[in-house]
Amino acid sequence: MALYKRRVRALTVFVIIAVFVGLPCIIILSQNPALLRFQYEVSRGFQFLLGKEVEGHRREPPWRETLKQDEEELPGLEDILARASMPDKTVILTTLNAAWAQPNTMIDLFLDSFHQGEGIEYLLNHLVIIALDQVAYNRCTELHTACFMLTTEGVDFAAEKFFMTGEYLMMMWRRIQFLRKVLEMGYSFVFSDTDIMWFRDPFPRFDKSADLQIACDKYIGIPEDLDNQPNGGFVYARSNNRTIDFYKYWYMSREDHPGLHDQDVLNEIKFDQDFVDIGLELRFLNTLYFGGFCEVSKDLEQVCTMHANCCTGLQRKLKDLRLVKEDWKCFRQMSPQMKKLQRVYWRAPRQCLLSFEV
Repeated sequence: MALYKRRVRALTVFVIIAVFVGLPCIIILSQNPALLRFQYEVSRGFQFLLGKEVEGHRREPPWRETLKQDEEELPGLEDILARASMPDKTVILTTLNAAWAQPNTMIDLFLDSFHQGEGIEYLLNHLVIIALDQVAYNRCTELHTACFMLTTEGVDFAAEKFFMTGEYLMMMWRRIQFLRKVLEMGYSFVFSDTDIMWFRDPFPRFDKSADLQIACDKYIGIPEDLDNQPNGGFVYARSNNRTIDFYKYWYMSREDHPGLHDQDVLNEIKFDQDFVDIGLELRFLNTLYFGGFCEVSKDLEQVCTMHANCCTGLQRKLKDLRLVKEDWKCFRQMSPQMKKLQRVYWRAPRQCLLSFEV
């Protein structure tokens, strides 16, 4: 009996020591980015070892085959991209339909953000606006020098497309198909939704070793971690065989996941072996620099862009983005001393918080 009690006492002491020593380690691990990265790399290594297949037993991916719909002619696009591109053949792209092209609406806020940002007005020289209908194209030519008309036979993209409706999904997948064509033409791109405000040059924040970098609805701390929740509204893609293969695979995968939009399909396929086989170096962008209404950047000293994501309805987006514009203007007018004494916070989202109320 005495021996049993000693063993119980020893076990109790061991458990107490483990709790007092182990718990702080767990807390430190959850707060230290370097340790988080180490934990992630170890986990990734185990996943690779467990998932590795014997070479020579995998089929040739179907997205490498030339399909009829991949041979679409886009006359005039090459000339517009060439005129707008940076020396390294990079362009900035956005899409526009009639609903977002109306005066004093989304396109005006988008373009004005480049003028109000910190030294980024020159980036407008590299922006190509992809008009999805004639009204949008006509308005584009009034506002900007690089406009391209992208039509889709039998489809009218002019009206506002409500989230997750059939026409909305069709418009999203048309965009993915078009962006792949841009990559095939040898141009890298930053794609930005038009409901994104630009404040600073994003290029210094991009990882030079990555093939594709994408914004997040929720960022969990490690740019390589596939558990991040991507948002296709802001993407930087380098033109190479891996990104071209990826965009083909992404577009093809819509058939395996009917009823889902592009970023939900990406969430499904990013763990697939076919995706791994492409060898794409994918990075997720930190919401500290590339924020949105899903996860607002908390530092106006570092933020590059703000996206009206996690929001439905044009009017809600406009009201909250106008608040963003006002807050940014207020911040820019403050002296360095004032910024130290008085921290500015975003007032948005407000109206967008009502988007998903029943």
